[in-house]
Amino acid sequence: MSHNSATAGWERVEDKYYRTIQLYSALWDPDFDLSDYIVAGAPYGGALALYKDETRIQAYRNSQQSKSSIDIYSAAGRLIRRISWDKGSIKGLGWSEDEKLLVVTEDGVVRCYYDLQGDFTQFSLGNGAEEAGVKECRFYSTGFVALLRNNRFVSVSRYDEPRPRLLADPVPFIPATEIIHSWTILPPSYTLSRNVEVFVSTGTTILIVDATEVLDQMLQNGPFVHISVSPNGKYVTLCSVEGKVWVIRSDFQEKLSEYDTGTGGEELPRAVEWCGNDSVVLAWDEEVHMIGPRGSVLKHYYDNFVHLVPEIDGIRIITTEKCEFLQKVPDGTEDIFKIGATAPASILLDAVDQLERKSPKADDNIQLIRAQLPEAVDACIKAAGHEFSVHWQKQLLKAASFGKSVLELYSSDEFVEMCETLRMLNAVRFYEVGLAITYEQFIRLTPEKLIQRLVNRQQHLLALRVSEYLRLPTDRIYIHWACMKVRMSADNEDTICRMVVAKLTGKRGISFEEIARTAYDEGRGRLATELLNYEPRAGRQVPLLLNMEEGEIALDKAIESGDTDLVFFVLLHLKKKLPLANFFRMINDRPVASSLIESSARETDPELLKDFYYQDDRRADGAHVILRDSLAQKDLSLKMEKLKLASKLLADAKEHTLEAKALDESAKLLHMQEVFEKDLQQERFVGDSVNETIFKLIRMGYSSRANKVKSEFKVPEKRFWWLKLRALVAKRDWGEIEEWGKTKKSPIGWEAFFNECLAAGNTKAASIFIPKCTNLPPADRIDMWVRCGNMVKAGEEAFRARDANALEVLRSKAAGAAALEIDRLLKQLRPK
Repeated sequence: MSHNSATAGWERVEDKYYRTIQLYSALWDPDFDLSDYIVAGAPYGGALALYKDETRIQAYRNSQQSKSSIDIYSAAGRLIRRISWDKGSIKGLGWSEDEKLLVVTEDGVVRCYYDLQGDFTQFSLGNGAEEAGVKECRFYSTGFVALLRNNRFVSVSRYDEPRPRLLADPVPFIPATEIIHSWTILPPSYTLSRNVEVFVSTGTTILIVDATEVLDQMLQNGPFVHISVSPNGKYVTLCSVEGKVWVIRSDFQEKLSEYDTGTGGEELPRAVEWCGNDSVVLAWDEEVHMIGPRGSVLKHYYDNFVHLVPEIDGIRIITTEKCEFLQKVPDGTEDIFKIGATAPASILLDAVDQLERKSPKADDNIQLIRAQLPEAVDACIKAAGHEFSVHWQKQLLKAASFGKSVLELYSSDEFVEMCETLRMLNAVRFYEVGLAITYEQFIRLTPEKLIQRLVNRQQHLLALRVSEYLRLPTDRIYIHWACMKVRMSADNEDTICRMVVAKLTGKRGISFEEIARTAYDEGRGRLATELLNYEPRAGRQVPLLLNMEEGEIALDKAIESGDTDLVFFVLLHLKKKLPLANFFRMINDRPVASSLIESSARETDPELLKDFYYQDDRRADGAHVILRDSLAQKDLSLKMEKLKLASKLLADAKEHTLEAKALDESAKLLHMQEVFEKDLQQERFVGDSVNETIFKLIRMGYSSRANKVKSEFKVPEKRFWWLKLRALVAKRDWGEIEEWGKTKKSPIGWEAFFNECLAAGNTKAASIFIPKCTNLPPADRIDMWVRCGNMVKAGEEAFRARDANALEVLRSKAAGAAALEIDRLLKQLRPK
């Protein structure tokens, strides 16, 4: 096959070549009238959306009440999905870069169909769109701008979190007698402000509208019926009402070319689009003109109505008969195939041709370009990428292979990568898949997004093969396949579950929760529960089980996981949703859940804790909670009330009579303390213990009241004596203590009196009680006299005990008269 077949469809415009590649034929039946439809094409060889043009079919709509629909086709004309439509007049139909279909209605509702299968998210434009009404929309890779009927523009910059906002108001710049003739957008990635800019043709000029201001470009050649921005954002095409087409820079500083369509404004082009960044294409109903950089023109005529879908490196031309791709011939391809080409790569390709014919000239050709062989091999590899013809892909790769086999050192990475890429591109271009993507578009799109497009078309097997071929993860493909199986399959639930589990078991990164959620959304609750059993992560299982009202299973799964936070999450959810009795019934036989609820409620929810203890018949614990509550109360009546409540709770149970009695006594004490506070206003009693109350009363001099408390609460005699002693010492009432010491017997002994008085610093009062400590040995009493500072009495005590050694020790410590007295006693004890 000669090089001529590679250049079939090439046409020269000025000094460059353009080629028309037929991608697919027989897209629709010949009687299908494309002129009835609005057609929107997704970028990167993506799907086509067709919607009946409401302005063209009013005449006979009543006669055939056909239901309106948006039809999604592949680029090869195969129907992917029909979306029935009854949501009002469509004023915007467009695609995002990742093949989401956007439908904008007249009242400002936006639907984003994200998977070609009819699933959508929805939001409203707001900003007065509903009242004013939407007139038109223009879309770019990640957002769109809507023109309202009041000539305001609303911008949406992303679809995952849409925040529609009004752009600056152009109305003051539009003369009263004028309208907006045409408009287009410059995407944010090409503007200095990084916000979308709108080019608006009104009167003879063009306004540039962005988020904050409106700039008048002061043009005189308008009005313009078409404005179009090049894919790289550098150039703008304007088509005037006289049928003249200008190409200018997007900063409006320089005119680059001019072309007169010759229609004189009679029959203006229906569409004006860019073909890559090199030329402009005008379309009438059945005629296409392509204008080169310097105003030269190429004309194509068709038998049917023509639609244009611009791409970054060319333009798709769609009729009912065929889908063509018009592009500037890539420079490398032109160097190899043009007539009289002498580029090293062209000679290398010729050498392969000679080699196949076993001609000795092959070697001569190689020797001729020996020095440029590495560049020739690279050029052949690159040119292969730009070919749609499998024959020429093979020939160019053969040439590259032949060239690199002659070279001693050459890395084959690029060659191998191109072979892999072309294999994959040929597979996705196949008419049954219908992704008419060029190599350049594929590089821009990325393999991951291409695989997502295959998945959205239900081409799971091809997506898997491509992923494995390119060594990319496959988990999302398997999950999508399983979700689709769950949604679409007519099999019974057990069969679907077995099929999904068999296919997915052992695959890495599979989330059964996602598949189970799909089953639940489809109303297949039992299947969802079954599938969830295969989800290894409890954190993924539990929320869905709760959504499915499977609270008990969710709680068990959470407990199994050992994650207390997860158990707590389930318990909080169940407590909100279930009646309290049911909630307690569920947690009673689950110790982990019970203890979590108990510990949490103890800190944050006493009322829940009371209910919990009550239903579990744990009266003492319940009373304890009420008692704590009582102690926290400031109001005395509330304190009493809570105490009575706690006592009542315990009264019915025999095993808790002691606790009930203690609570009754607490209430009695509170009542007495309330009376004391009213009568003796200088002191607080409420909240004190019985001991503290008695102590305070005696210290204040109200012994009779203290005795009343003693008898009321059966305070033991010993304790009462201790309290009275300490209170009198604290009061420093030594007379009372001395008087009291005349009592014959003390239940706490007299040593206590000595110690307390001595500790308060009163040795005189303390010494009164030493003689009364008859139960102590003499040595202790001697020590007590010494501690009181009375050496003579100590000596007398030692003398009575006939303890000469003790006297000698005292003699060594004594002085003055005391020493003489101790000497006298010693002599009496030891006369010799």
